[in-house]
Amino acid sequence: MNKKIKLPFLFNIALVSIAICAFQVYFVSKSFSWGFYGHKKINHIAVFSLPSDMIGFYKANIDFVSLHAVDADKRRYIDDSEAPRHFIDIDRYGEHPFDSIPKQWSVAVAKFTEDSLKAHGIVPWHINLMLSNLTKAFQEKNNEKILRLSADIGHYIADAHVPLHTTRNYNGQLTNQKGIHGFWESRVPELKGEGYNYFVGKAKYIEKPLDKIWSIVKESYTAKDSVLLFEAQLNSKFASDKKYSFEERGNKLVQVYSKEYALEYEKMLDGMIERRMRQSIIDVASFWYTAWVNAGQPELNKPSNDHFVPDSLTDIPITPREIHGHED
Repeated sequence: MNKKIKLPFLFNIALVSIAICAFQVYFVSKSFSWGFYGHKKINHIAVFSLPSDMIGFYKANIDFVSLHAVDADKRRYIDDSEAPRHFIDIDRYGEHPFDSIPKQWSVAVAKFTEDSLKAHGIVPWHINLMLSNLTKAFQEKNNEKILRLSADIGHYIADAHVPLHTTRNYNGQLTNQKGIHGFWESRVPELKGEGYNYFVGKAKYIEKPLDKIWSIVKESYTAKDSVLLFEAQLNSKFASDKKYSFEERGNKLVQVYSKEYALEYEKMLDGMIERRMRQSIIDVASFWYTAWVNAGQPELNKPSNDHFVPDSLTDIPITPREIHGHED
């Protein structure tokens, strides 16, 4: 005989469903790094740049490394230490910042203190730490850790390729361009990304990972002036009533940069966003490959763990709240 389901149970289920929907709507309105579209696309396509000894394992788990490419952004809502891992405000370190900042974490801490470094972002050092952690996961043949860390390091590497992740003016808030962060890395890729050329070649072993990381950051920082300048120029000549439009996101009608404005901006950037996205893909694959090689190139075909947890944030209650750091 079927038992009646108690109303309190149904009420709790309804509350959970409402909370999840509210979070999804809220999260769409916030712009982090490449946005959900970009991060998932980068990790997904990076799989196909891997060598034959790795690609079978990653293709079998491609949904996981793609879906969980955005976990690092979600953690920003529940972990105060997460935000600094996504950026570095290079322009806080003087006129010649790359001569001023030590590449090695311990040396940088000795010069600036850990609190100061974290206040201005630590993405290059965190990528290096993640590489070490991923290497250890390969050595342990721990499939769960390999996949979680692969998804996460892919996120941080992609973040380092975003010019606005290297400046204190990360959302144009200092130049009356607030919103440019999500415009560059989310709105334009969502409109144009399916037409980008994602044939980036095969992953390469990185001899000096820390040098490579800093090279990525320097390239991004060099591009940030164009990101800001071209949008300011476009804004000055574009009809104000044509700059924005409205679209349905989730259950809300939200204001977004218009398609016409976004496409004109992308044209002015002359392929910059596509280039940074392509470079993100090959670099993510190359860091995965480097970690595997450094671990001794272990066999990846057979699982080594009996218990695999498919969702890294499943059991974490995510509550929208203020985030300190690069909020947009």
